[in-house]
Amino acid sequence: MKAAVETADLTKDFTVGFWRPRPFRALDRLTLDVPAGEVFGLLGPNGAGKTTTLKLLMQLVYPSSGSARLLGRPVGDIDARRRIGYLPENPYFYDYLTADELLGYFARLFGHRGPGCAKRVGDALDQVGIGSERRLQLRKFSKGMLQRVGLAQALLNDPELVVLDEPMSGLDPIGRHEVRALILRLRDEGRTVLFSSHILSDAETLCRRVAILAGGRLVAGGRLSDLTELRIRGWEVVVGDVDEAAVRRFETVATRIDAIAERRFTLELPLGHPPERVLGDLLALGGHLLSVQPLRETLEDYFVEHVRAATGSRFAGRDRPAVNADSSTSGRKVG
Repeated sequence: MKAAVETADLTKDFTVGFWRPRPFRALDRLTLDVPAGEVFGLLGPNGAGKTTTLKLLMQLVYPSSGSARLLGRPVGDIDARRRIGYLPENPYFYDYLTADELLGYFARLFGHRGPGCAKRVGDALDQVGIGSERRLQLRKFSKGMLQRVGLAQALLNDPELVVLDEPMSGLDPIGRHEVRALILRLRDEGRTVLFSSHILSDAETLCRRVAILAGGRLVAGGRLSDLTELRIRGWEVVVGDVDEAAVRRFETVATRIDAIAERRFTLELPLGHPPERVLGDLLALGGHLLSVQPLRETLEDYFVEHVRAATGSRFAGRDRPAVNADSSTSGRKVG
């Protein structure tokens, strides 16, 4: 599949300190591919390197080494930049302008004039749910409303690639729902969306693939289904019509037993103890099986596990190769 974003050993070092300046590696040899037409999540805790990565792609900062390509062209190519929309993490606008005036200014930078310009601005504001407020000065907008304006400007040029840095920041639950729906609509239109976030529920809802950064390094990534659905950590068995005393006999086997209702219980069994080993005994005690299902690892479980492992050896492991997205082994790229 054609890649909309490609990076190869992308690295960024900053100089920190005043009296004794020293280098600090914010991003360490990032190699990944973002397939065209997908929603791709760049995940990680604060300080992981997500914003640095997006700024490098937008040429707001320049790499210390490595390279990147957008829409098949080198970063900085003028033709490619015309086809990209970008929302920074903390957008700042001329707050004495109205939303209409601000987007009109940006639309003219893209060469739009006259009625076509006004229509494009109106359509972009409609997409993000800005109504009559578009005639107010931006200084009167809340943080969430400013975020919506930022999303509108990112869509103003009808981009093929949309890059969003923490797009849900400052939004209320309704706003978050609307932005998620907008991102899925962009995907359905064939556009590529690359967004950074530390809110894992957004990634689970939107993404087909993710990459997880920690300490400036890629620690895991690939198809979301491969990362979470195939990793079973145990079994959940729900039984009814059984006394609590009978169920408590299995406390040495079950990792957890919860009473759901009268004479109805949930037993959580470890992966190494298949449910059929206890089902016969439970049914012999007069119980009835209501359900049995595997307990699968969530993206949050996966995220915490890999970030803790990476940050625990963050400084000792700087010279390790990149992590493969599809098999979680080193030496290959995410894609």
